[in-house]
Amino acid sequence: MTQPEASAPSLAYANTGTAAYAHPAVAVVSPQFCSPYPVDIAIVRKLLTITHGKFVVTDVNGNIILKVKGDHLLDAAGNPIITLRQKLMSAHERWQVFRGESTKSRDLIFSTKRSSMVQFHIKLDVFLAHNTTEKVPDFKVKGSWSEKSCVIYAGDDSTIVAQMHKKRTVKSELLGKDHFMVTVYPGIDYAFIVALIVILDEIITARISYCSNVIRQGLGP
Repeated sequence: MTQPEASAPSLAYANTGTAAYAHPAVAVVSPQFCSPYPVDIAIVRKLLTITHGKFVVTDVNGNIILKVKGDHLLDAAGNPIITLRQKLMSAHERWQVFRGESTKSRDLIFSTKRSSMVQFHIKLDVFLAHNTTEKVPDFKVKGSWSEKSCVIYAGDDSTIVAQMHKKRTVKSELLGKDHFMVTVYPGIDYAFIVALIVILDEIITARISYCSNVIRQGLGP
């Protein structure tokens, strides 16, 4: 299947104090989602909806560049880019991400697993498909339940490739939406970053739901 072309986002260039520069691309999903400049995007999760896991990703001008519906990451036109699947019966809440609408092993792009969870913090290890031994992760995600924020690192844990924080506004609260602002650093595949944030959010949401059910059962008659 031919990979659909994504709509070109309006890029926001971070104030780095230097002129624009080229950067080696880390194209996990596709080179078309890489930029030599930092890119600011917004991820909006609609809470008051029957459809589970519905997200819209926009550039700084509010133009839709990606969408998440169910277990698919779509381009602005609704064409599937990747499929996200949670691996059942996994001790570490493993997720697998495949190209297009496939769920076959030959189309695996990367997988994630929870490396630790302490109170309201969670850590994910990310392994690209060719890293079959999984001795050292290619990327790491460190997130906070309470702050709804996360930082994504390259495997050595010293290089930040993206950062996300929750943006709270009166409008978003009234509309029942979670609004995440993400800065993706130069050369990093922003579709890959969006997929990681969606997976992290799914794990956190499921964990909070589980804890809430346990508390309700404990308080019940």
